[in-house]
Amino acid sequence: MLRRMLAAGIVQPSDVLVSDLSDVVRHRLALELGVAVTDDNSEAAQADVIFLAVKPQFLRDVAARIAPVINRAALVISIVMSYDLQLLAEILENPQAHIVRVMPNTPALVGEGVLAACRNAYVTDGEWDTAINMLSSMGLVEEIGENLMEAVTGVSGCGPAFVFQFIEAMADAGVRAGLQRKTAMDLAAQTLLGSAKMYLETGKHPGELKDMVTSPAGATIEGVAALEKNGFRNAVIEAVHASVQRAKEFETK
Repeated sequence: MLRRMLAAGIVQPSDVLVSDLSDVVRHRLALELGVAVTDDNSEAAQADVIFLAVKPQFLRDVAARIAPVINRAALVISIVMSYDLQLLAEILENPQAHIVRVMPNTPALVGEGVLAACRNAYVTDGEWDTAINMLSSMGLVEEIGENLMEAVTGVSGCGPAFVFQFIEAMADAGVRAGLQRKTAMDLAAQTLLGSAKMYLETGKHPGELKDMVTSPAGATIEGVAALEKNGFRNAVIEAVHASVQRAKEFETK
């Protein structure tokens, strides 16, 4: 995420202080990105904009250390799963904390992510614009109601794993038909990329775009029929549903 913001010129290396316990990570980030580093979270917590990017099981320990020193008017951007806005304010010991909660996905690493975001009542419009500007360097930012965060987790948070499975399966089929593995993988990946871009740029319903490819008695409709016969749609729906339900089960105690 930091790489994308730096590449877009939204922040400068001199503006950034990264806190991490790992000597290796600190050295790498300082060398590669030119940012300042520290192993003291309380030092980084005095910034005007704070990104909370830790595993959920570690957040309470981190919060206990930074709560006494955090800038009370700072904009806090959390990408920590399962911790809602109210709970974040509680563990930061600031009922009026300015908090934006974000659920990104892994394609944010290449600037093509989906980042669902929501804010609490104390985030000003100016702070919200600042957050959106930072996050937009990583992909599409969608403002949603916090009650839909688990749904987002299932669709776009976990979704890349399903897409990668689909690419792998397409490539396996290509290899079965005689293609070299690398060629099959590239063809499958570019097909997904191009198809997604076609939907986004035309605004046409996916069903309409599918019909544009399926000629009467042609090869495509045979493949579509095979997908339907083997429960493709239901498998995808059930996969997303299972991920949503699991996301709802995570506890933050």
